[in-house]
Amino acid sequence: MSLAAVFRKDFEDAVRSKSLLVSVLLFGLFAALLAALQFFPTLYIDDGSTAPATTLALLNSMRQPAVFFVPLFGLMVAYDTIVGERESGSIRLLLGLPNSRREVVLGKFLGRTSVVAVAVLAGYAVAGGIALATYESFDTAVFTLFTLLTLVYGAVYVAIATGFSAGMRSRLGAFVGAGGLYFLFIIGWDIGLLLLQLAIYGQDIPEAGLPDWFSFIGMLNPSTAFMHAARTVIPAYREITFYPEASAAYAQGWVGFPILAVWIVLPLAFGYVRFRRFDV
Repeated sequence: MSLAAVFRKDFEDAVRSKSLLVSVLLFGLFAALLAALQFFPTLYIDDGSTAPATTLALLNSMRQPAVFFVPLFGLMVAYDTIVGERESGSIRLLLGLPNSRREVVLGKFLGRTSVVAVAVLAGYAVAGGIALATYESFDTAVFTLFTLLTLVYGAVYVAIATGFSAGMRSRLGAFVGAGGLYFLFIIGWDIGLLLLQLAIYGQDIPEAGLPDWFSFIGMLNPSTAFMHAARTVIPAYREITFYPEASAAYAQGWVGFPILAVWIVLPLAFGYVRFRRFDV
């Protein structure tokens, strides 16, 4: 067996377990709802103006759900991919075919990333199809770029979950580890930055603004890195997101791409190193 064989087996297992079908259906319904939000009646009184149904409006609808739910889905489909086989004993068969432990970790990561990719692509295709057929204007190139970035972002959390699945001795340990990082990135990171700001500057932000290194710490969160990467390749995305401008090269938007890459490599390396030391 090889890396390709491990990947194929893991993907086929997802198909047989119906998890891929359920994921595609859920993402399709969810994305269709986001695309249709532009046509819901206004539930508040404003100045009478209405926002046009455009690509940017759709991205605005999908921005926060992408940040919150794509990572959650990536963690749920991957946290038990290796440790589950260790607990059931089937990992011995997988390693005896033979496959190296590195091939198992990478193959599982690629297999679960493909599950996430198929679900996201199917869901975004539904949203894009609705937008293309009904919106006043729709830029397929921009939406495609956003979709590809979402796939990379989802792969980050699949890598995190796979790393914990390879590096922990139980499903519970993998779930707690991966879930803990999810809550750190989604909720705890901003709280930590606020506490750091208060500890250094108090409640008065310097007139020149926060230093570039402070912005860089914020960018180390993969969710923030995803936003910066999107702002880099989709200039219009800046209209629906706000971050202070930085002058240092290490705090520019393009740095979001290497940060995302690091968050894919490091968890897999962590999981592989620990998995290599385990007796199965």
